[in-house]
Amino acid sequence: MATISIEKLLQAAVKQGASDLHLAVGQPPVLRLDGRLRRLETKTLEPEDTAALMKSITPERWQNELQEVGGADFGFSFGEDTRFRVSVFKQRGHIGLVLRQIPSKLLTMDQLGLPPICQHLCMRPRGLFLVTGPTGSGKSTTLASMINYINETVDHHIITIEDPVEFVHKHKKSTVNQREIGVDVPNFAEAIRRALRQDPDVILVGEMRDLETIEAAISAAETGHVVFGTLHTTGAQGTVNRIIDVFPTNQQEQIRTQLSTSIIGILSQSLLPRKTGGRVAAYEMLVNIPAVSNLIRENKTFRINGTIQTGQKHGMQLLDDALFRLFKEGIVEREELLAKANDPGELSQRIAKAQSGIFDDAQDIEASA
Repeated sequence: MATISIEKLLQAAVKQGASDLHLAVGQPPVLRLDGRLRRLETKTLEPEDTAALMKSITPERWQNELQEVGGADFGFSFGEDTRFRVSVFKQRGHIGLVLRQIPSKLLTMDQLGLPPICQHLCMRPRGLFLVTGPTGSGKSTTLASMINYINETVDHHIITIEDPVEFVHKHKKSTVNQREIGVDVPNFAEAIRRALRQDPDVILVGEMRDLETIEAAISAAETGHVVFGTLHTTGAQGTVNRIIDVFPTNQQEQIRTQLSTSIIGILSQSLLPRKTGGRVAAYEMLVNIPAVSNLIRENKTFRINGTIQTGQKHGMQLLDDALFRLFKEGIVEREELLAKANDPGELSQRIAKAQSGIFDDAQDIEASA
C-alpha cells in the first residue's frame, strides 16, 4: 500500500497556490483553490493515513491536546519561507486536518487595495483599529500588512498576541515581539494585561473573542496604545453592536462611551473570486469622526451606515459601494457580488440600472460620460 507523504501534499499546495489543504478519511486530499475545493487525484485516505499524517507534523503537546479535548491548532513552518496554520481534530472517531497556507510574502496595503486612509490611521498615537469579516476573508493578511508598514516606517515596540502565530515579522525600524497563546502566554486577556507592562506602542490582538479580551483591548487603547483587533463580524455597524452586546446590560452605557472615544476605525472585508482567477477583496471603511462618535455614544448605531455613505471625503466607504465598483470594473461576476452584499436587493437594483445606463450618483454619471 502506497503511503502519502505530507511533504508531497504541502508542495502541491504551495505550487498550485492553494489557500487550504483538507485531509479527511474516505476521500483523497482536497485543495482549496480560489475559494473552490478540488480533489487531488491520489488514493482515498484511510483512518491510518490521516493519523500518520497528523503525527508527522504535530508536536507532542498538541497531540496530547487533541486526545484531551478533541482538537488543536498550531503554526508549522515548511521549507525556507512557507508557514501553515494547522487545525487537527477528531470527527466520527477519526482524525481530520485542515492546513491553511500563510503567504510568505507580506503584501503592501496598496497591493491589497486597502482604503488609502488606513496608512494614516495606523500612525495614530492611540486607539482601537478593528479588522472584521468572516473566517477566510483575509483579515490576518490585512493586519500583517499594517504591522509591516508600521515596522518599516517608525521606531515602535510592537507586540502581537496570536493563536497561533501566523506571519513572522522581523525587526525592521520597530522591535516586534510575537507571543503565541498556549505556548508563551495562557490567554488573550492575560497577554494584553502583561503587554501593558512591556512598554508597547502597538498591540495586535489576534482575536477578540470574549468579554475579558474585549475589555482589556479597549482599556489598552484608552491608555495610549494603538490596539489592532479582529472580530468575526460583517460591516462596521454590526461590529459596534456586537462589541456592546457582549457586555451585561448595566455596563453597556459605559462601554458605548468608551468605544465612542477609543475606536480609530473599522475595516470590514470580504474576499471574492475574480473572473480571471485569483481573488479580490472588497472593503467597508468606517473612520471615527465626531458624528460617528456621537452615534455610538447615543446608541444610534443604526444610523452609522448613512454616515459612512456621506463620509467619502473622510475616506469612508460602504461594502456594497465597493462591491458595485467591482461590478462596474468587470472584475467579479454579479452572483458572487450579491452573495456578499449587506443589502443584496438594493445592490441588484443598482446593477440592473447600471446595465441599462441609469446611474445613481454623480461619480457614476461622470464615469459613464
